[in-house]
Amino acid sequence: MKHPLQHLRGNAVRALRSQGVQVDVLGEDLQSRDIEEAQKACLLVNAPLICKAASQVPFSVLKYAMTLDGKIAATTGHSAWISSVTSRHRVSELRGRSDAIVVGGNTIRKDDPKLTARHGGGHTPVRVVMSRTLDLPEEAKVWDTSSVPTMVLTQRGATRSFQKLLASKGVEVVEFDNLNPRDVVEYFHDRGYLSVLWECGGTLAASAIASGIVHKVFAFVAPKIIGGRNAPSPVGELGMVEMTQALELIDVQYEKVEEDMMISGFLQPISDVAPIIPSRDETLAVDPTVVSYEPSIISFYNTWDNYGALSNFSPHSIHIVDEIGDYSTWMTVEHYYQAHKFVGVDDPSAQECVEKIKSASSPEEATRIARLLQKQHPDLVRSDWETAKFDVMYKALKCKFSSYPVLKSMLLSTAGSILVESSPHDLVWGGGRFGEGLNYLGRLLMKLRVEFLSPL
Repeated sequence: MKHPLQHLRGNAVRALRSQGVQVDVLGEDLQSRDIEEAQKACLLVNAPLICKAASQVPFSVLKYAMTLDGKIAATTGHSAWISSVTSRHRVSELRGRSDAIVVGGNTIRKDDPKLTARHGGGHTPVRVVMSRTLDLPEEAKVWDTSSVPTMVLTQRGATRSFQKLLASKGVEVVEFDNLNPRDVVEYFHDRGYLSVLWECGGTLAASAIASGIVHKVFAFVAPKIIGGRNAPSPVGELGMVEMTQALELIDVQYEKVEEDMMISGFLQPISDVAPIIPSRDETLAVDPTVVSYEPSIISFYNTWDNYGALSNFSPHSIHIVDEIGDYSTWMTVEHYYQAHKFVGVDDPSAQECVEKIKSASSPEEATRIARLLQKQHPDLVRSDWETAKFDVMYKALKCKFSSYPVLKSMLLSTAGSILVESSPHDLVWGGGRFGEGLNYLGRLLMKLRVEFLSPL
């Protein structure tokens, strides 16, 4: 299949073909009756890459083993072993396909695991321990970093003496202002991780699921019953009170592994995000041309979709006048928008931030750099950014759609429809996973559409 990012598309195919390897590309070379099966196979094997390109977070897999009555340990906390030897070998394979294995502090305290892939060579994932308080044992198997690296993520300022102890053992310690799964996976993305395996207990698993960062689940169910009213379950409190609220897996697979049953499935679509419908009143306030009775909805998110050109990440450069009246060229709208967080600040370092973002090789890279700089140097962000960002975005969008007649025609062709930026994560510019987002990008595009349609 084609690479999801256009600026990287085709390089690998050309390299392989130049060495005499036969490469069939979906939609170009491969047009057989088995196209649907081939497409599904490509999507499954490339799920981590697609996820990272679409959502700017690594592909996260939650794995757990439980008894037939839904327990991951006895009431004492003892859990060795719930699943079979063969099932544990399958877990090692999952680890070997991951860049990081994440556990919580309780797993280290109760189980003292090694968290190694046990495949005798090849890729070695980093072991990650999340602990806000660093209430962890001084001696643990994961502190041995002679062959496998370990990273501890904690709250800023937590137990400095223990941090020094970990550092003396070769353990990397990373502090967060607010330690949570969402910020953690964004940090993993900045480090270049593609796939993450969560082998944590129920409390952290529930937090990860609630944060919307778990993409696939592997559950190993053993034909055992342990009982216990207070015995832990694989997923803690999610705040659901009715069965209709239960999260469902899709593309569910069942496989017998020795005497165990392995059940796997995607917790949510990777790129097929359902469009969110704004309310009738707010839509008509933005664009009175929208049909008030059952309006059609056009959602956009990925640049390779039908309406992908509506995205800030689409590969359309803009030539736009700056604050002092000079024209400059930006690779994408996203480059322009992210850089303007630092425009106008009376500090040479702010201008360095602008240039660094402007020269980024892709819109994804521009976003990553800008977010990192914003976290590291909040004093360099313009003081009026929270109100100015909407005008900045509108100016860039108007330039983009005015510069490309084909894009303007596409936008005008959507007249009468609601436009929804269906990002599951961006709650300001996107619609959010459950409709909680403000969809400001969709609103601004509808506003621009009205401006283009209005008579002079």
